[in-house]
Amino acid sequence: MKTIATLFALTLTLALAGCNTVRGVGQDVQKAGEVLQDASKR
Repeated sequence: MKTIATLFALTLTLALAGCNTVRGVGQDVQKAGEVLQDASKR
């Protein structure tokens, strides 16, 4: 569980660093949430 949380935090940090707009941040957060949902279904 810790590794998933660490991976999520790292991914989120990188995604936020790459965003130029608030809309971009929202899209990145949504994609990160989708990745977590897919991982939890497995």
